[in-house]
Amino acid sequence: MTDQAGNPNAKGALFALLAFGVFATHDVVIKYLGGAYSPFQIVFFSVLFGFPVTTFLLMRDTTEGHLRPNHPWWTAIRTVAAVITAFCAFYAFSTLPLTQVYAILFITPLIITLLAIPVLGEKVGWRRGLAVIVGLGGVMVVLQPGTAPFELGHAAALIAACTAAFASVIVRKIGRDERSVVLILYPMMANFVLMGAALPFVYQPMPIVDIGASAIIALLALIGTTCLILAYKTAQAVIVAPMQYSQIVWASAYGFLFFNEGIERATLIGTGIIIASGIYIVLREGRAAASLTTPVLRSRSRTGTPTAPRVANFLSEGERGPQSGTKPPDP
Repeated sequence: MTDQAGNPNAKGALFALLAFGVFATHDVVIKYLGGAYSPFQIVFFSVLFGFPVTTFLLMRDTTEGHLRPNHPWWTAIRTVAAVITAFCAFYAFSTLPLTQVYAILFITPLIITLLAIPVLGEKVGWRRGLAVIVGLGGVMVVLQPGTAPFELGHAAALIAACTAAFASVIVRKIGRDERSVVLILYPMMANFVLMGAALPFVYQPMPIVDIGASAIIALLALIGTTCLILAYKTAQAVIVAPMQYSQIVWASAYGFLFFNEGIERATLIGTGIIIASGIYIVLREGRAAASLTTPVLRSRSRTGTPTAPRVANFLSEGERGPQSGTKPPDP
């Protein structure tokens, strides 16, 4: 029997679990700051502190070229989507229980699957189509329309899931033609400029502790992304991708310990449905010829972290593929 310590998939899974644990801590800091400050202010300062490290990382992009995108319209649309995602995700974390936010954000792979049809020309069979429908039904279980109040935070989380999925599909479409610096810098600059423009209207003075917390958001995003890069470099994508759902465990623990949050039965049931659907889609994409473009498996970056570089930029071409078996799909 292969020793677990020498098993690349086991190591990759551990790196992924660590990454998403760090990201969950990142979201706790956002929620802490969200109790006193506007999302505009939180995003602005997190991006501000993220610039030095991101600039250093971008220096490794030795691809010849310029900062003008080869696909200006797609780049502009993706940039707008990234800005909306950051603001809405930060707002949702600030106003909703952590478990509810994660439950809604977990539908991002389902939406990616749908958007890949018109944008990438992906052909989605009835099995994945049914998984999407079931997963969206799980969202209805979480939201309990007609019985539980629908708040702005719920709308923000839904919008963040949709815009994050749209941004991911666009990257899948244009990523081979654009330099990494273009894909990373444009959304960061847009966040910095637009959030900065709104800052005079919402700014609240920040003590040194809260300024430090803003810096910690950027630091945790970098650490989490680094661990995720190591995970994808070590293990198969079909092993790493489902690890994102471990965040619900962290959310439950952090919500209970720091914010006196419980987890409702409807949230628990709905989250289980969404996770099951998402894992099924990942496994279907991981089978040879089951998916032409593997849009979910190739969407490696994590939702709602405007200061984190894209994971795919640090992977070789071979590491970007689904790295799965060769068993053909069922008819």
